[in-house]
Amino acid sequence: MQADWAGISHRAFRAGVILKGVDGVLELLGGGALLLTTHPVIRHAVAWLTQAELIEDPGDFVANHLVHLVQQLSIGTQHFAGIYLIAHGVIKVGMVAGLLRGLRWSYPLALVVLTAFIGYQCYRLFHMPSVLLSLLTVIDVTVALLIAREWRQRCRWSGPVAGRP
Repeated sequence: MQADWAGISHRAFRAGVILKGVDGVLELLGGGALLLTTHPVIRHAVAWLTQAELIEDPGDFVANHLVHLVQQLSIGTQHFAGIYLIAHGVIKVGMVAGLLRGLRWSYPLALVVLTAFIGYQCYRLFHMPSVLLSLLTVIDVTVALLIAREWRQRCRWSGPVAGRP
């Protein structure tokens, strides 16, 4: 039974880390798109994406929220969001690369990085509650717990570290 749980936990760890990697790549692409796209193009794209939904349901929460968000988007905010997403994506992709290669230093570093992300997300949730951000935070906490478990397992498998009893 213990071996079965370890196998399931390891597969969940890999799936969670791969999910974080995909998320990191999407953040890189989104950040690059925000930096390379002009404001009118973004407004046009959102109008095109939400048009059919707003014709069908003029009160649609998501579509109206997106349209309102784009109308309020300043150039400075657009550039900040682009840089933030690129930095976030680079950190996640680097973290995922280290974890998937099994590099020992990547486990504690990934836990520090994820804890910082989780802390910031909790701060944002406190000031501006969001179902989506809550879900992403729960996923990050789950992945952090899986990384911690995997790290403990790897330390147990590899035995004592050189220079330590």
